[in-house]
Amino acid sequence: MLLTAVWVYWPMLRTLQLSFYEWNLLPTRDPVWLGLSNYAQLLRQPEVSRAVLNSALYIVGLVPFTICIPVVLALALGRVRAPAERVYRALMFLPVLMAPVVSAIVWRWIMNPNAGILNALLQSVGIGPVDWFRTPNVALWAITVITGWKLLGFSTLIVWAGLTNINREYLEAAVIDGATSWQRLRFVIAPLLSPTLVFMLLLTVLLSGQLTFPIINALTQGGPRDTTTNIYYLLWQFGFESFNVGLSSAAGVLFFGGFLILAVGLMRLVDRLSFHDA
Repeated sequence: MLLTAVWVYWPMLRTLQLSFYEWNLLPTRDPVWLGLSNYAQLLRQPEVSRAVLNSALYIVGLVPFTICIPVVLALALGRVRAPAERVYRALMFLPVLMAPVVSAIVWRWIMNPNAGILNALLQSVGIGPVDWFRTPNVALWAITVITGWKLLGFSTLIVWAGLTNINREYLEAAVIDGATSWQRLRFVIAPLLSPTLVFMLLLTVLLSGQLTFPIINALTQGGPRDTTTNIYYLLWQFGFESFNVGLSSAAGVLFFGGFLILAVGLMRLVDRLSFHDA
């Protein structure tokens, strides 16, 4: 509780306090009280709406990597027997262990517009080359794919754990009743797995901005023309490029409130879906 108070609650209160001041982080200058001016200025910033839209697009783009594909991989993983099962799980989880900057360097090499493997494959079938990180309509989705690749192993293991917690007697009863594989998936596995899937949706909503930030910072710096910036990168720009701590804190408070509302709604949904096996 003490560590939580020091590392979570005190910074939150400090952020709320700084959101009412103007300060440039210099210890030789005292913060200047502005009241709600930072919030008013924030709502007038055109890049804020762009960052919010991009953050929503990142969430939508990551859903296949955190829910849809992991379900397919987890179902396939359930058919693999030991010791190959442990090998597959370790290989899928390996991208999660890689540092984000290292992952960004590897993908920059893969997606290099001149000598990258991906463009070489596309050119072999008559497509490209594509400048993945400098083309406005492509860069955001390239960041999404890289982040989804890093999340895929973790999401698959979570879904796989949810599958292993399903009582096998339900599936055996469905087989005895003549249910097909699709019917077992639709009417048995999906309802019992729904709390896990909603939990993964909650993690996707809450962590997408944090997980995409290092990839954005390493590969695009929010460009081209702010098409890849998200709310976390915008906070970083306000606080550590413009040294406007008050504006950055105000943005943090507003975004925290928005994510809190989403988290409460999704947690209530998890509670409502957790009755199937009662």
